[in-house]
Amino acid sequence: MNKIKYQVGDITRLKVDAIVNAANSSLLGGGGVDGAIHRAAGPGLLDECRTLNGCETGQAKITGGYNLPAAHVIHTVGPIYSGRQTDEEDLHNCYWNSLEVAKANNLHSIAFPGISTGVYGYPKKDAARIALSTVKEWLAKNPDYDMEITLVNFSETDYQIYQDTAAEFE
Repeated sequence: MNKIKYQVGDITRLKVDAIVNAANSSLLGGGGVDGAIHRAAGPGLLDECRTLNGCETGQAKITGGYNLPAAHVIHTVGPIYSGRQTDEEDLHNCYWNSLEVAKANNLHSIAFPGISTGVYGYPKKDAARIALSTVKEWLAKNPDYDMEITLVNFSETDYQIYQDTAAEFE
């Protein structure tokens, strides 16, 4: 059964098939969610990421989860917000391609952070709308694939943005 859940918390503590890392193009760690995931996973994650030769904006690559409760990490590179139409397309592709990687690896539960909403500056309300419309579109196009999607917010304020945005889709 396909399902979208929302929660406030630390994505590195979730026991799901995969958590999504809002990574930079090197995949070698950084600040925010990226740094937190690398710290929680331990050095094995960095070692595996070094073999992936980076990642382009909007694309997604998978690694093991190492010391995380999640079995895998799907790394995706969000756009640095510029206000151009390509930002929206790139952010859509982050969610879509992460879900495609999960399906290709027979994963059935995935957790997303707010991709590009930290230092990359994507307006949170716009990012929430893109995230929700994309995951709903993906679920509609994959009705026979059992997938549970969790949208994880670090703060109550961000969680409320997702709740308000979700209500617009009802």
